[in-house]
Amino acid sequence: MSMLIPEIGALCDIYIIFFAELQYGNNSQYVIIFLIIVKYAILYLMKRELEKLRHARSAKNYPNIKLNEDEHVVVFMKRSFLGLIGLWLGGAICLIASIVVAVMITSDSFFSDSLLGAFGGKRIIWGAFLVIFVLIVVMTLVSTYVYMGNSMYVTNQRAIQNIRTSLFSNSTNVIELERIEDVSFHKNGFFGSIFNIGTLRMSTVGDETTYTFQMLDTPTDEVETISKLVRDSHRRQAR
Repeated sequence: MSMLIPEIGALCDIYIIFFAELQYGNNSQYVIIFLIIVKYAILYLMKRELEKLRHARSAKNYPNIKLNEDEHVVVFMKRSFLGLIGLWLGGAICLIASIVVAVMITSDSFFSDSLLGAFGGKRIIWGAFLVIFVLIVVMTLVSTYVYMGNSMYVTNQRAIQNIRTSLFSNSTNVIELERIEDVSFHKNGFFGSIFNIGTLRMSTVGDETTYTFQMLDTPTDEVETISKLVRDSHRRQAR
């Protein structure tokens, strides 16, 4: 809708000039000035109402972040689902390997009854591997929770990055858009090149800090949108 406001304004200018010339002739310049003032007032009110609607919608869709009064979320990013597949695949391999090892150890052809008895018998061994099985499942679920706990919100004013490194450790980076100097996307290694997965980098001025968000899935449009938001923020600051 905001992208249509300049077009609406241009159409209004054409209509105003045509209407004033047709109806008022020589006095049309005064009518044109008056109508243009009215047009800008209406467009300003439309823009303000649009900002309020965007803010309300963002506040409803993203209740876990605190937005300023005139702020709304433009881009929301999470890590690629392919990373989860890698985690689950690793967990499945560990589970299968533990089951195979348990079957081999408790088989009659692998250990003699006397040696098997030294380990406490088949029940004790299967009990130990059951504990290992549960631990692998729990670790896979925790890794999934940590992986999905990383996200980034980019509003019309700030970039907000939620970082989770463990089950009980998380932090938040808040970067004002006017502080961002460069936005780029880099693919890392063979895996990143094949599946178009990489790292978003945002460099800031002053302290020269680089903020990164890894395992993003081809965020070409998002990078362009963020870059435009940064340019708009720099233009507003330069005024």
